[in-house]
Amino acid sequence: MKMRTLSVVAVVLSALSVDAAQLRARATQEPDTACGKGFENLVQGSQDYYRTAAVELFKHPLHTMDNATFEQEFECWFASMCTTKCGGLPPLAEQRKKSLTDMCSNVADDWLKIWNLFTQEEVKWFKANYPSAPVEDAESDNKIFYKQAMETAKEVNKKEVLCLTLFTIDDECVKWPYIRLSK
Repeated sequence: MKMRTLSVVAVVLSALSVDAAQLRARATQEPDTACGKGFENLVQGSQDYYRTAAVELFKHPLHTMDNATFEQEFECWFASMCTTKCGGLPPLAEQRKKSLTDMCSNVADDWLKIWNLFTQEEVKWFKANYPSAPVEDAESDNKIFYKQAMETAKEVNKKEVLCLTLFTIDDECVKWPYIRLSK
């Protein structure tokens, strides 16, 4: 009797483990495309562009190392812009390259001056595509964000993120292997 009970238990457990394995095999997660196809999958010229931009745009004495601290987050946003071809936004380098270069390299200018250079279409695109969004939590008054590190990087380095965004758009979504600053 004991042997028979043990045999039945063994058969039931093995059937359950097979079902669990099949469930895990079918339960695939959609890939996270918040970072486009990923920075490491960009062509070398695009990666080179980002590297020059990361050096040129982080001039504020309190932010010079933030390009390394938030490297993954900035690379994510840059890869997303490249993958989506900057949402098809037209470059406005002719109109704003000089003022953008001056404001982005002047540590006395704040992020709001850069934000005011955005067109309405660019503002709408940025808000819809930057990979960070509040997560609704009815039980908490604290704001929690999907991709919290992306939100932190944006808030800590808002001016640099906005400068990177506009330079990328104005350089025809990375047509050159380096950031093109006004002379």
